Order: sequence, then C-alpha cells, then structure tokens
Amino acid sequence: MPIESSRVRSMNETRDRILDVALDVLGQNPDAGMGDIASAAGVVRRTVYGHFPSRLDLVRTLTERAVTEMTAVLTEVNASGAEADATWAEFIARLWPVAHRYRVLLALRRGEYGEAIHGLLGPVDELLADLVKRGQDSDVFAQHLPAGILSQVAYGAVFAIADSDLSNGTLGARAATITSLLMLGVPETRAIALAGDQP
Repeated sequence: MPIESSRVRSMNETRDRILDVALDVLGQNPDAGMGDIASAAGVVRRTVYGHFPSRLDLVRTLTERAVTEMTAVLTEVNASGAEADATWAEFIARLWPVAHRYRVLLALRRGEYGEAIHGLLGPVDELLADLVKRGQDSDVFAQHLPAGILSQVAYGAVFAIADSDLSNGTLGARAATITSLLMLGVPETRAIALAGDQP
C-alpha cells in the first residue's frame, strides 16, 4: 500500500509540474506545442501525453484550475458585503499575484480552443457580470454597456496590464485596479483611493 500511494503522489507531482510549466511556456508562446512543454518540464513527450492525451485536454485542465481559483476568490470577496467598487478592487488585489499565470487563457480563448475555454470560464464571467450589475444598480458603475460586456472590458484590461507588466514590471496591481475601475465608470479620485497602497 505505501508503495502504491507514493507512486500516485509522484504521478500527481509530475502532473502538477507539467501544468505549472505549461502555464509559463504557453504564457510566453500561446502556440507552443506539447514537445516544448515536455522539454521545459524535463520530461519526455510521452509523459505529458500520459497525463494529457491532447493539447486540448491540457488547456482544459489549466482553465479548470484557473476557474476554481478565481471563483473561490470572487465568492469570498463578494461575501464581504462591501460596495461593488471596493469588492472589485479587492478582487483585483487578490487576483493580481496569479493574473500573469492565467493571462494566457485570454489569448487561447481567441484561438482554436475558444469555445471550450469560453464554456469553462462561464462561472467566472457570471460572477463578474453579477458584481458589475450590482454596481450599476447602486449607481457605483457606469451603465453605458450591459453588465456582462462591461465586466469583460474591465477584466480584459487587468490581463492586458498583467501581460505588459511581465515584460517591464513597472505597472502592477495598483495600475490594474485603477484602470479597471475607471473603465467601470468609477471617478478617478475614488479609484485611486480604492487602490490605496497596492504596489
């Protein structure tokens, strides 16, 4: 029994390492192949295919992992009962440390796996739209776009900043928070105050 559990643990560790490496590799090149991921993970292609029979399986698993993380954070910050703009700012502050890891999903969402990724990201999209709708209903967010579209525009800005920040590291969570709040229609002074002392 102990040998079996140690083998399972080792397989799970390998699988997790492949997923972590895949996020980095695909983050640098969304068109990277399974061979590139295997090489970066220090395993043979057969090992990657043993865990993920196709590139779509790998991308789907990465997306599911992202959705689980983001949904947990969104659910937690929503439960605080704070104003919608403060809740949004808290979400971005909590998301920022992992935003660079998941920004690749936006690029992949526009490619051949778009439909699969779009479907999996549905729960996150719904939570964000609900938060923006709550902000619109309380006159905290602008109403010039439907909540679903407005939330995607603001959320997309966060990932665009994460993408650019990866190359030069000068913007950070504060810039992402302020920019996304401005896109949601929050006055600049309030957006800056909500961003507070984020780096």
